[in-house]
Order: sequence, then structure tokens, then C-alpha cells
Amino acid sequence: MRIALLSYRSKPHCGGQGVYVRHLSRELAALGHYVEVFSGQPYPELDPGVVLTKVPSLDLYRDSDPFRTPHPREIRDHIDLLELATMWTAGFPEPRTFSMRMARILRGRARDFDVVHDNQCLGPGLLKIQESGLPLVATIHHPITRDRELDVAQARRLRRLTVRRWYGFLGMQKRVARQIGALLTVSQSSADDIVRAFGVSEDALTTIPLGVDTAVFRPRPDARVPGRIVCVASADMPLKGVSTLLQAVAKVHTERNLELVLVTKLVPGGVAENLIDELAIGDVVRTVSGIEDDELASLMASADIACVPSLYEGFSLPAVEAMSCGTPVVASRAGAIPEVVGTEEQAALLVDPGNAEQLAAVLTALLDDPDRRAALGAGGRERVLERYSWAAVAAHTAQIYRTVIDGRNGTGNSAC
Repeated sequence: MRIALLSYRSKPHCGGQGVYVRHLSRELAALGHYVEVFSGQPYPELDPGVVLTKVPSLDLYRDSDPFRTPHPREIRDHIDLLELATMWTAGFPEPRTFSMRMARILRGRARDFDVVHDNQCLGPGLLKIQESGLPLVATIHHPITRDRELDVAQARRLRRLTVRRWYGFLGMQKRVARQIGALLTVSQSSADDIVRAFGVSEDALTTIPLGVDTAVFRPRPDARVPGRIVCVASADMPLKGVSTLLQAVAKVHTERNLELVLVTKLVPGGVAENLIDELAIGDVVRTVSGIEDDELASLMASADIACVPSLYEGFSLPAVEAMSCGTPVVASRAGAIPEVVGTEEQAALLVDPGNAEQLAAVLTALLDDPDRRAALGAGGRERVLERYSWAAVAAHTAQIYRTVIDGRNGTGNSAC
């Protein structure tokens, strides 16, 4: 098959969309399919055999200059104007404008592909692509309604208006999702949330869990650093529960020697950064970002505990990566996390989301119990080997492509 894989932004490190695009595209190519990734900034890192076509935006949210004002010479067309105007009025334009650019690009390349696969964009341009006759599949990792609920709840009174405006694209995503016949998601928990929040049909959704590279994310018993806790948060936002973890670490630190490594990019002057100062734990908290998979795997394998304190997750790839490294996981009983790690304490210990006291107690007990850590680590590795691989993700996804192509062609067997 000839596959166009679309991703409106594909942050290569510590971002679920970039990880998904890289590994899915690689494994689809390994199955013999032609895969061309179309991405806006930040662009993904892809493996040999996968073609990258860059779809430049105005890059208004680049890490080095967020919410920047572009030079007038950068404005190329009406889509750029829409992108800029939406940002200036406190909205988030990228899903909409990326989809519009892709509709224009694929209008001239419709004969080059057998199927188009969108990764979480859900913009109106997808409907034009679908109307052109190209079979369309879309992945929804989780409905962003959960992000909005938490951000609005934690925002101060006047700021709530701008937070609601930022998430204005959700109405668009709901409308578009209901008109796409083949939707993928990554967990049953996420599927239930999508049906409830977006109003899509259960029949349109197929659940395909994410995978992990078990050769890279592997146990390294001699590398453990006593007292080290690692937490991977793809963004410095309330949904990831970093504040809860910081409060728990402050409590544990009064009685135990420990080190917390946060794999994230903290917002300067943001809640997490301020809380580190307020709790006086700057000497035991270290942050890293933009690291390669090998570095991340090595860091995961060096920890006594991996913590996933999120208030919601549609899947939680960091939990699976930690389990693959044989590192015991302490995680919130939230969203899909129990489904991913298992509920019988084989691989992880679960705590109530947002409960810093409970999290501190579990971290303390586990730091004091090396036998329990070893048992949980071994159980996690076993669970990953049984359930999660990118090769299986790609094979199942390709089956969905064939079904959608056959449905579009009105045939029972794909000739691709």
C-alpha cells in the first residue's frame, strides 16, 4: 500500500505524537508498504525507508520563541493569515490550518496514495480529502476535552476565558470525527471517552494499543541509581500531575535520600518551576529534555522507580517504556493507566490521582523494599513482551487500511 501519514506536529522526543509517527511509519515500511509522512513543525525524526514531506506552518509555538509574531514577509497565503489571526485572538490554529494545507497538497497528489492516515489533527481539510475519494483513517489518542476540563478548573477566574478560547478547536474536532468512518484509538478507556465526549459511533472505533522498542527499552540491572525516581511528562501542564509528584517528593525527601529526574521542559515561571522553589527541593530535582531514545531508555533503566502521576492518560507510553526497562512503576489510577499496567500489582502500584500524601507513602514504602521493586520490574517486562510491540501495532493498523480501502472500492479483497 501507499500510505500518507499526517501529523500536524511531531515533536520527536517526549511527545506521544512524534513517537507514534516514527515507530508506526518504520514498522509499516518494514512490512513492505510505501510510507510518506507529512508533518508540520516540529518535524519528526524518521527511520530509513520512510519519506518525510515537510508542511511548513508559521511555527508560532516553537520552543525557542513561543507565541512569536512572524515577519510580514513570512505570510504566504490566506491560511497563514488565519493561523496568525487565531493565535492573536488566543486560539490554537494548528489542527485546522494543517488540515487545510494537506487538502491542498493532496488535491494534486491523490493518485500517489491508497490511504490517508491522520494523527490527531481532525481538521476540516480531512473531510475534503475524504470527499475527493481517498480512503481516510484517523487516530485519536484521547479526546482533548479532558485537557480542557483540567486546565479550566485550575485557571484563575479571568484566565478561564482565554483557556476556553485556546481549546476552541475542540468543537471542530468533534464535528470532523463524527464524519470519519474509521477511527483508531489506543485503549478501551480512551475509546469510551471518545464516544462520550465526541459523540462518535462505537462501530467507527478500533482500539490498537501503542508499542515499545523492547531492544532499546530493556533492563540494565547494574545501572540502577539508589533513590532515583524518573518521571516523563510530554508537557508541563496540569494534566500530567507533576505538581502532585513534586509535593510527594518533598514529603519523602524529609526522611529519605532521593533524586527526581523530570524528563520534560518546564515553563519558565510556571506552576511546576515555582513549586520546586516553594518546596525547597531544587537540590533533588533535575530536569532534562530533548534526549534520544537510547538516553531515555538508559535513564529509565537507571531508576529505582518510574512515576506516572497524570490526572488522565489515553494510554501512557512512558509507563510501558518503564515496564520494558524492568523499572517498577508507581502511577495514578486514572484514564487508561490501570488498563495499560494491569490492576493486579504485577507491574505497577496505583494511587489516587492528585493525592500527594498517598503517593508519598507508596514511594517511601517501595524505596524501602528492593525485593518488591525487583518483582514489579520483572512483572512489567513480562507484560510488555506479551502485549506491546510496534510490529503488532503496524500489522493491525495495515489491516484497518485494507478494510477501509476495500470499503471505498466496494470490493472484498484489496489489490494493494
